[in-house]
Amino acid sequence: MIILGDRYTFSTVELNRLKKKFSNITFITYKNKSASESIRKVNKALKESSPRLIVLNTQVKLPHKFLTYLTKLELKGVRYISLEHFLEEYLDKCYINLDSNTNSFLEDIRPYTPFQYCQKRLIDYIAIITLLPITLLAIVYSWYRVKKESPGPLFFKQKRVGLSEREFTCIKLRSMHLNAEENGAQFAVENDPRTFPWGKFIRDKKIDELIQLWNVFKGEMHFVGPRPERKIWTKEFEKSIPYYTQRHVVAPGITGLAQIKYQYGSGKLDAEQKLMYDLYYIKNWNILLDLKIIWKTALFVLTKKREDLSNF
Repeated sequence: MIILGDRYTFSTVELNRLKKKFSNITFITYKNKSASESIRKVNKALKESSPRLIVLNTQVKLPHKFLTYLTKLELKGVRYISLEHFLEEYLDKCYINLDSNTNSFLEDIRPYTPFQYCQKRLIDYIAIITLLPITLLAIVYSWYRVKKESPGPLFFKQKRVGLSEREFTCIKLRSMHLNAEENGAQFAVENDPRTFPWGKFIRDKKIDELIQLWNVFKGEMHFVGPRPERKIWTKEFEKSIPYYTQRHVVAPGITGLAQIKYQYGSGKLDAEQKLMYDLYYIKNWNILLDLKIIWKTALFVLTKKREDLSNF
């Protein structure tokens, strides 16, 4: 595979995923290069590794001469693809183009149809029934451990932004000490020092979020969907990330594509990356996608490895 240009910077995790699909990845810069020079570089790469895919990762419009060259390559079995389509097809992300005024990709970011909503609720109720025994056991044992390690309320309640930006009270098993935010709101991180021993365990295993099945039962959340964020963060991200509010056209979920494909993170860059996964999920939703996310979530909880979902 040839990646032409540097419009989008691929992370190490993404490159590792791509290497499972492509034996050789060649990067060719396009900035300040003439069409003839770029053609020579592509020809050289084709002779050295015989790639069958060229990703157009350029910020500028390609000249007619280069487009004609790519068309002729396609006749020889070398496919070329835009960055937007490549990210969706191979990395399950909707690229947020900060350099363009077009927003045509938003046409497919829409609420669930009535039939899709019924399918979502069916998954929700199956999850509630299946996980209810585990949830009850978690509540009983957590009551004992919390009382011992961090006296105070068993449950943690916090306002989160849901469907159509309406706030709701999200409930979890408390995993942090009572003074966790004495210095103001902050993002949770892996191995968060604000947790107590049992709290760290239930956070790592996602047990603390099982109580959100109550929010699912009430219809405020789905079992699978974008992560519900606090209003303080959504308002901040809306200022700098285009289309951020589009993730609110559907209800949030306990687990989701972004949660299992992207690590804990804070700040604009992480929010932007997770948004790309959320938009892909909304745009391409089907019941099979939900079932795969649930399966991958179970694997992650058991192994703590973020499974490669590139086969979606």
